[in-house]
Amino acid sequence: MAIPPQIRAQAAAAQLLFWLPRPVRRLLAGPPLRLDGQELALDAQLLLRLQKLNGGGLVNGSVAQSRTLLELGTHLVSGKRIEPVSAREIKIPADGGALEATLYTPAGLPEPSGLLVFFHGGGWVVGSRATHDNSSRYLAKHAGVRVLSVEYRLAPEHPFPAPVEDALAAFAYAHAKAAELGADPERIAVGGDSAGGNLAAVVALETTRAGGPAPAFQLLIYPAVDFRTRQRSRDLFADDLFLTDESIKWFQGHYVPEGTDLADPRLSPLLASDHSGLPPAFVVTAGFDPLRDEGEAYAEKLRAAGVPVGLSRQPDLIHGFLNFTGVGSRFREAVAEMAGALRLGLAGTKNESRA
Repeated sequence: MAIPPQIRAQAAAAQLLFWLPRPVRRLLAGPPLRLDGQELALDAQLLLRLQKLNGGGLVNGSVAQSRTLLELGTHLVSGKRIEPVSAREIKIPADGGALEATLYTPAGLPEPSGLLVFFHGGGWVVGSRATHDNSSRYLAKHAGVRVLSVEYRLAPEHPFPAPVEDALAAFAYAHAKAAELGADPERIAVGGDSAGGNLAAVVALETTRAGGPAPAFQLLIYPAVDFRTRQRSRDLFADDLFLTDESIKWFQGHYVPEGTDLADPRLSPLLASDHSGLPPAFVVTAGFDPLRDEGEAYAEKLRAAGVPVGLSRQPDLIHGFLNFTGVGSRFREAVAEMAGALRLGLAGTKNESRA
């Protein structure tokens, strides 16, 4: 999608705002926001202020409108394209038809390397490889791995379990074709943010229960893992913090067919009866995120089952921060941490500490 001149101008203006002196940024953002013993980062509060002025958000009218506006809005916060990282288009055979994917390779990375099979966020309804292009590039470059970003089918055209089937097909392809992708089949991770974190967790669970091959590592970024239980954070952070309770309901309404068992582990991996034997995981949550508590509950469930797990709460950030590395410095700090965890995870180092 070509970037309209208006969006380019707005992106440049946003960049400048985040370089203003801190007292000026605080004046623009408003008084500090404190909830649940946490204070929202100034970068996050300023971004939310800009979003409100711009009328943006994850859900904007119809499905088609929401998809288009998210694609355009990404350019306001993702920053300049991260280089040097090459991108090669891949087609993945799947029951629903060939899936489009992009293989990102940092310059100078030898073969075979670790590989992250990445599933983008967006509530299974919006988002794409394009909205997560710079996120994939960042993880590839700073973790020193190849990243295979997958364009799985979206609801409401393709509701549950179609995205799960696509995610499983993508991982199976990556493992079977590891040599062609320049990857070590023993060092393939799954990861994603939000809805993509859900798909990554489900792939790890389903492949392990099937006897493998299974991922070597899981990078779960503020994942949605429980459709049945309403956690405390859903009420604490229900409004005005990028991902809202209303938008969560909108996404679920499009993704989950009426009559679906919400405890199905392919939908709610937290509710699976057995988590033993799953690959090591690094779970990232945001302090001001309605999904915070279920993500942390999943980390605890994995730990209780004997799975090596690192849990990192970014107490001053909001849902979606993986995509905000182009503005401010606080978001980049948080994403750099998860890139480091991915590097360690695919180097064979178990991260068993709680950040």
